[in-house]
Amino acid sequence: MVKKKIKELHDKRRENKLAKVEDPKVPRITNENVAEHREEVLSGARRYIYPLQHSKHRIVLLTISLVIATVLIFTTVSVLLLYRSQTTSAFMYQVTKVVPFPVARTGNTFIAYENYLYELRHYIHYYETQQELSFETESGQAQLADYKQRALNNVIDLAYIKQLAEENGVSVSDEEVDNQIRIAREQNRLGSNDDVFEDVLRNYWNWSVDDFRRSLRNELLRQNVARALDEEANEKARAALAELEAGKSFADVAKAYSEEEATAENGGLFGVVDATNRNVSQQTVDTLFRLPEGQYSDVQVVPYDTGYALEIVQNNGEKSGGREGAHIIIRLNDLGDILNDRKEQQPYRLYISL
Repeated sequence: MVKKKIKELHDKRRENKLAKVEDPKVPRITNENVAEHREEVLSGARRYIYPLQHSKHRIVLLTISLVIATVLIFTTVSVLLLYRSQTTSAFMYQVTKVVPFPVARTGNTFIAYENYLYELRHYIHYYETQQELSFETESGQAQLADYKQRALNNVIDLAYIKQLAEENGVSVSDEEVDNQIRIAREQNRLGSNDDVFEDVLRNYWNWSVDDFRRSLRNELLRQNVARALDEEANEKARAALAELEAGKSFADVAKAYSEEEATAENGGLFGVVDATNRNVSQQTVDTLFRLPEGQYSDVQVVPYDTGYALEIVQNNGEKSGGREGAHIIIRLNDLGDILNDRKEQQPYRLYISL
């Protein structure tokens, strides 16, 4: 009897377990429906993931929109300040160093606004600080207009000069720039040490050393292009040098070849100078003091009047107060005339009106 009761209890428990397993509210997972149940679980999770992804997407779109709006506003304001107001502020000068706004165009070459401000700002700084000129006055405004035109002409001319340099294989080496700085430093034109040198550049022109090197490089490029484009002057200089090498006296060669009327009839003598003389070019003074007595130099390019010339220098020895020098000057063709011809062939277009 007891065994029968125990068996009945076991059977009842087994039936209850089977009933729970077969309860339709509890899913039964098999190999056939495991993929379906996995998708049900993942779909529940997606309800929480998708809103977060949608939020990130909106943030990205909003950020891009803000960046584009900021760039458009910044560009619009910069264009108005540069082309309408024509500001020369330090801030906008830094902007033009980063953003290549053009001030003019020649052919397919755009002339950077930064080049124009580079030229103009050192004019303004010099006359405001060293000449104490106020650009707020009527006369000051007139001079500022003149400086603006001068700066614009310079950068346009430089663009054409660079084109001519490229066409004729002309360049300026770092050594040439370093040599010009050395000459100026040795002749005490830019201070006796590095600190004074940097102070002079900053106080007079608001330039860094790199700015000064840039100015020297541009000037040397003008000289080198002027020389490269005047084969007749180069041939005349080579002929004069050949006669000197053949033993003819410097005075006779100067009388025959030199184009400087003031010295040619005097055998090329330009007088006695010291190492810091300002009456002749610094290149001439440097060459004179590096030559042994009685020796003459190779042909070099020097600034002359409003242009350039080829020069051969001779050291005639020590005199009271300095050293006596003589030179042969052969003028180079006016670079301005060459540039004007190029401008007629290939006109430029301005983007500002002065």
